[in-house]
Amino acid sequence: SPRSPAGMLPVVAGLLLAVAAGGRRSAAAAGDQESPPGSRFVCTSLPLDAAGGDCPLPPVPMQGGALPPEEELKATVLQLRETVLQQKETIGSQREAIRELTGKLSRCESADGKSATGTWKKELAKGKDTMGDLPRDPAQVIDQLSRTMQTLKDRLESLEHQLRANVSYAALPNDLREMLQRRLGDLERQLLSKVAELEDEKSLLHNETSAHRQKTETALNALLERVSELEKGNSAFKSPDEFKVSLPLRTNYLYGKIKKTLPELYAFTVCLWLRSSASPGIGTPFSYAVPGQANEIVLIEWGNNPIELLINDKVAQLPLFISDGKWHHICITWTTRDGMWEAFQDGEKLGTGENLAPWHPIKPGGVLILGQEQDTVGGRFDATQAFVGEMSQFNIWDRVLKAEDIINIANCSTNMPGNIIPWVDNNVDVFGGATKWPVETCEERLLDL
Repeated sequence: SPRSPAGMLPVVAGLLLAVAAGGRRSAAAAGDQESPPGSRFVCTSLPLDAAGGDCPLPPVPMQGGALPPEEELKATVLQLRETVLQQKETIGSQREAIRELTGKLSRCESADGKSATGTWKKELAKGKDTMGDLPRDPAQVIDQLSRTMQTLKDRLESLEHQLRANVSYAALPNDLREMLQRRLGDLERQLLSKVAELEDEKSLLHNETSAHRQKTETALNALLERVSELEKGNSAFKSPDEFKVSLPLRTNYLYGKIKKTLPELYAFTVCLWLRSSASPGIGTPFSYAVPGQANEIVLIEWGNNPIELLINDKVAQLPLFISDGKWHHICITWTTRDGMWEAFQDGEKLGTGENLAPWHPIKPGGVLILGQEQDTVGGRFDATQAFVGEMSQFNIWDRVLKAEDIINIANCSTNMPGNIIPWVDNNVDVFGGATKWPVETCEERLLDL
């Protein structure tokens, strides 16, 4: 309903107050002056006739000449209302833009791990702000928004660059994964190869174990057969060296043979236990013949002659007396240096000499016979030179034994098998009626002396 001019005055006065305040703000922004800290605005109502001085009203278009005061005031009110609405819309759109940019910036910063709120505030702080409102000059608002947009664009480009860099770095784990897969493949192949080698070794070990088992079973069977023979009374050896060879007749076909042969020797010691049953002379306890020399080493007592040691057919007479039918321990040593020799009977040295085949090494590869003298290698025995009786513990060393060692062997305090020819059962064969029997103990042989 139409109102009187008097009723419109309060409304117009209030609008002028708002416009005046807006004008002061615009003037302060246009002057590019910051409000001092702690300052505040004072709003004062002005009469209508004083509005043209400090707060000029926007021109009102004139239609058809001068309007009545009531219509003029109505038009002014409408125009002011539209202005206020436009400013509200501008402020709202600017706030929405700032809110949108703030949201985008927050999302970018959450991806980058850095806070940009302070930066945005610093950027806005460069503009003119009063009491938290937007800058008062629209031109400055546009310039500030432009700078903010440029800053955001730069930051977005930086984020994109970092994102591209991260994408390029992300390719490395794939390469590393491929490299690790290749290495794992190589390790797997090596492992399979090692497993195959272990399987082969296992197979070989199984074969070797089978062969060893078979060999062991063969040895056990041989031992069982030997035990069976011992139980039947064919033989009663207490150990492989506890036996004797018996040569009961003076013939040219009854003898024992050592399977092993001698190497080249520059010294030797021969020891044996023997008991003779013949007279006169005990015959030949042992002989060693090589091609070209049948008397390489010979121990012989023939007829009424003393016991002789022949080396390379050279002779030395030994002061030994063993034809009483009792057990005696005999040891003979010799060295090629000056042909030195020694003779022991029952642990006592009874004689020594030199110049017996000096500097002559004992030739290897010959035949060693027990109980016969050889005229050729391994044969042509003479019955008159055969040994009749029993012998045991025939051992040969490749050195001259010390006197104390010989004494210990003779008195049964030590057992020293020969390092060249040891007295073991499987190293002695017998022929022509010669036999192997269990031998008396060493102590029993001592009692027989």
